[in-house]
Amino acid sequence: MDDNNDLFGNMDKQPQPVRTPARPADPLVQATKRPASIKDGSEGYSAADIEVLEGLEPVRRRPGMYIGGTDDKAMHHLFAEVIDNSMDEAVAGHATFIDVELSADGYLAVTDNGRGIPIDPHPKFKKPALEVADIPANAY
Repeated sequence: MDDNNDLFGNMDKQPQPVRTPARPADPLVQATKRPASIKDGSEGYSAADIEVLEGLEPVRRRPGMYIGGTDDKAMHHLFAEVIDNSMDEAVAGHATFIDVELSADGYLAVTDNGRGIPIDPHPKFKKPALEVADIPANAY
C-alpha cells in the first residue's frame, strides 16, 4: 500500500510526551492536630467509645448518607421521592388525593389518603411493621 491510500501515513508515528521538571505533589490529606477528646490508642478502644444514635438522630446528623448529599440536587431528589411515594399509591388505586405544600422557608409537606406504613405485627420480627421499617436507620 502506498502512502496516498494510508489514512495514517501523514501522522507522526507516536506523539512524544512533554517532560517537565518533577515537583513534590501536594498531600491529599493535610495532617491535623488531634482533638484532646480523641484518645491516642494507648488506652484501647472499647464498646464505651461507640456512640449509638437512635431514632432519627443518624439521619439528622448525616443526611447525606441517606439522601446522597445535602445540596440542592439532593434535596430535589428527596422531595421527588416523597411525592413519588404518594403518586405510586394513587396510581395503584390506594389513594384518591395528594396534597403538596411547599412553604417559603423550604418546608415540604405531602399528604395523601394512601395506605401508609402498616402498624400490624411483622410476621418475621413479631414487632409492628412501622418499628421494623425504622430499624435500618438505627443500625448505622
